[in-house]
Amino acid sequence: MSRGAAVVLGALALCVLPSAAGASTPRVSHIAVIVMENTEYGSVIGNSNAPFVNKLARRYGLATRFYGLAHPSLPNYLALLGGSTFGIADDCDDCSVNASNLMDQLDAAHISWKAYMEGMPQRCFQSANSGMYTKHHNPFVYFEDIAGKNDRCSRVVPADELTRDMAAGTLPRFVWVTPDKCHDMHDCSVATGDRYLAGLVSRLIRALGNHGLVFLTWDEGTTDDGCCSFAAGGHIATLLIGGLVRHGARLARPADHYSILRTIADLWHLPRLRQAGCACTPSLVPLLKAR
Repeated sequence: MSRGAAVVLGALALCVLPSAAGASTPRVSHIAVIVMENTEYGSVIGNSNAPFVNKLARRYGLATRFYGLAHPSLPNYLALLGGSTFGIADDCDDCSVNASNLMDQLDAAHISWKAYMEGMPQRCFQSANSGMYTKHHNPFVYFEDIAGKNDRCSRVVPADELTRDMAAGTLPRFVWVTPDKCHDMHDCSVATGDRYLAGLVSRLIRALGNHGLVFLTWDEGTTDDGCCSFAAGGHIATLLIGGLVRHGARLARPADHYSILRTIADLWHLPRLRQAGCACTPSLVPLLKAR
């Protein structure tokens, strides 16, 4: 694939299956996804420099054998929205993806959404970098049918709007949060990222309400450990947080980023996109309480 070329995979939907959420699946009103950076599981879970994340892990749900898909960052971010890495294997700034994605599904189902990017200077900003913001941690602007449509791209916003939306009670049903390169543990310490999460997650849980759910994950680890036919991006921590999660729940089955997309699809009765629908991709629903 040449740099700058669009990856035309709109018609390719490998392993697509309908949603198969069972009768015991809880009703989920709101979902948030927070993506941190470049930290192996053992550098977070059990680390005294991450007291808040470990408190969340003890109280809520933790996938203990969860893996990033690839190195470097961008393929993992694209997979979380599209169910594929689309052949992209680097942090390209001039590439794009012409393919269906989770945002298409949410719009079709009339589920509101917004992506909050810390450090991004303005809505729908599509340049490569600005201070501690970087484009390749923002998968939304790589999808042509988001970046190329003002009404959709205007929902990719600076993270300052998150505080206002939480205070005003106007959060959309699907919330995506990308911290800046310091708060996500990419450039700064695990302790710095943990303090950032301590200031965000509790407020976000309250704002999402009793039927809200937060996925906290990392894009990749520092090793090539993997699982599940697709993943080789390192062993990473992934938590499910909120009142719908079983207290101290653990999922020991190997899982990867496609499992997050599959779980969102199943909870909201959406089709499973591409590898999110493969038999080798487990759901994270077992971490949740039954309805």
